[in-house]
Amino acid sequence: MQAAAVARGLNNTSLQIGIDGMLRIRAAVSAGRLALLASEDTAADASISGSPLALIELLGGGMNNAGRSAKSTGGRHLTARAAAQILGDAEIARRYRELFALARPDLEEELSRLVGDMPARRLSQFAKSALSWARKAGRIAGENLAEYLQEESRDLVNKPELEEFLLGVDQVRETADRIEARLARLEQRLKGAP
Repeated sequence: MQAAAVARGLNNTSLQIGIDGMLRIRAAVSAGRLALLASEDTAADASISGSPLALIELLGGGMNNAGRSAKSTGGRHLTARAAAQILGDAEIARRYRELFALARPDLEEELSRLVGDMPARRLSQFAKSALSWARKAGRIAGENLAEYLQEESRDLVNKPELEEFLLGVDQVRETADRIEARLARLEQRLKGAP
């Protein structure tokens, strides 16, 4: 029922989905019904394009950040996690993502209609393992970069050095507070002395 309410809110809108180097799909809602069509060259209210992995990541939750963007007037939005481009109305793109999540289409089943059961299963397994590999590679690359910036180039401070610095700052602050309190007491004594 919630999917029907979202679909009614998207009535007479469309979303163009471009998978880099592969195909374009158009999602449109009319009379409260979602239709997925082979892409047309007519303008859509919103357009999302990217690599297959970027689009899978975006559908998996990366759109929340992009969906918070203000309504776009044709500008480009890049999501940090997914590296997919959103053109047009980002709010409509976010609402289509919500509709897709609520409708929960079985992508493997839909793909099997186009290429058959066994190839669809293999493509699905490949996409899952490729996404898992990409996430792991990204995490490892991030860790290696952080280690290089901390240990080799010394552009970033490592955690023990940062903690030591912050401890020193706290000690200086406490000393300054004690000096300020002593000066305030001394000032009061001088004011009270004839």
